[in-house]
Amino acid sequence: MRILIAFTSLSGNTRDVARAIRARCEEMGHAVTWIDADLQTLAQACSDGAEHDLYVLGSWSNNGGRTPPEMKRFIGDLVAAVGKPERVAVFGTGETQWGEEHYCGAARRIAAFFGTAYPRLEIEQMPHGERDATTIQRWTDAVLALAHTPIETTPHADPARLHA
Repeated sequence: MRILIAFTSLSGNTRDVARAIRARCEEMGHAVTWIDADLQTLAQACSDGAEHDLYVLGSWSNNGGRTPPEMKRFIGDLVAAVGKPERVAVFGTGETQWGEEHYCGAARRIAAFFGTAYPRLEIEQMPHGERDATTIQRWTDAVLALAHTPIETTPHADPARLHA
């Protein structure tokens, strides 16, 4: 499977989560396109086209849970290139000290924008210890398993949205 992992990271925490996700995907035999949205554009990283089987997007949260401009730019470029992909998984890092309503707000906003059926991964500050490593691996495994199911049979990550 071709997987695109794109992220933005202020302090390196989100980059560390992205590295763990990439390592697991590659360990499982998938081809990964790696985009640090702080340094690269979609066009720079995908000279052979932006079409992938799965898109994994990660972000830290800015100013009260907002999405940083670098990730907004990347998402705009992605939608312009391929439309809104159906298979999008989202992860984020954040700090609950700024309030639960802002914690991983960018990840929540990105997931809502894409209407993703995949569960979100939210990591408090930086990934550390066996617990976070296991959480990231299990999340990645769950996302990869869901990516192999027909999209119409994939349970929605936020069932309440299905009743709107």
